[in-house]
Amino acid sequence: MRAVSRPLDREVDLNDVARGDGYLFVRDGVGVAGRGVAARVPIDDVARFLTEIEHDDQADGARPLAMGVVPFRPGSPCELIVPAMAVVKAADGRRWVTTVDDTPVDLETPPRPAPRAQKFTSAPLTPVDHYMSAVRAARDAVRDGRLTKAVIAREISVTSDEPIDIHAVLVRLRLSFGSSYRYSIDGFVGAMPELLVAVEGETVRAHPFAGTTPRTGDPDTDKRAAAELLASAKNQTEHRVVIDMIHDTLLPWCSYLDWEPEPSIVAVANVQHLGTRMEGHLSDPRPNVLELVRALAPTPAVGGFPRDEALALIERVEGFERGRYAGSVGWVDATGDGTWAVALRCAEFSPDRLSARLVAGGGIVADSEPLAELAETQAKFQAMLSAIVRP
Repeated sequence: MRAVSRPLDREVDLNDVARGDGYLFVRDGVGVAGRGVAARVPIDDVARFLTEIEHDDQADGARPLAMGVVPFRPGSPCELIVPAMAVVKAADGRRWVTTVDDTPVDLETPPRPAPRAQKFTSAPLTPVDHYMSAVRAARDAVRDGRLTKAVIAREISVTSDEPIDIHAVLVRLRLSFGSSYRYSIDGFVGAMPELLVAVEGETVRAHPFAGTTPRTGDPDTDKRAAAELLASAKNQTEHRVVIDMIHDTLLPWCSYLDWEPEPSIVAVANVQHLGTRMEGHLSDPRPNVLELVRALAPTPAVGGFPRDEALALIERVEGFERGRYAGSVGWVDATGDGTWAVALRCAEFSPDRLSARLVAGGGIVADSEPLAELAETQAKFQAMLSAIVRP
């Protein structure tokens, strides 16, 4: 396999490159969009596969890369995609396109998605009574000392009698969630601000979240909610479990690892989170970012702690298979650099695009109340619901 990378001397919109049938991972205009499939590679073979691609780098620093989603459950089968054409926009302003095996460059701007009156139906896939029972089971396990935290989720569906335009969904997500990691991989689409892990040279970064409250749109109300979130013992406990696990997992790979002494508020369009930034310097030999993804995921923010016990409880009480929901989504290049986000606030579209499955959950600790947890999931659903149904 042979790849050629060439600089781009004009602005490109990564949403327009990906459209509804390509691949996207972008935040604040920085990221990757791909079209076509040069190869689908098992995740354990990706590092070797990328280094073996014959590469003509005319863009001064470009590298072959792969994109994909690592499922929630550890050890699940997983393949990453090497796009036949990948467009990269770097944080320093450089832009380039990489093509594999003489794939033609397709940067034609598609028509903008037009507003249309489309009928949608939304319905729960997880019965509310079942979800509330699962929350109580997780809370009781924490109170009994069997767990420190467990994350319980529920599903809803959105259906239409016309295909849902994924390109239009991506454009709407950019308008409301431009500062989040927005992604589209094989019908799996979402926007989430939480950085699982990024590697750039010797630098490793993470920005874990845990603890959530809705936003109302009223500045005073949202300010009070943020203050309550920071003061909440329940949410601080939930957050501390996540921070400690990520710190302890990354530290053996680092010569140093720094983190914010106190969590801060991260606000997006529909909710506010507690978040803590981490940054460190990787020791030599440094790991491939995929090694860190596999070591970290699923974090306590999406599974619970201790991990094995929490995953066993989720499987016993949740009532459905999560699949790619709450997994990890991102890219890796031939040097092992890459950026991976937590795959939440997402929708999984059917092949005919007539329906989508949405999942949302929350961390359950000893003080959790089922009705409050139900309200939290409803707030989290709004990100994708509005992007799908809004004309």
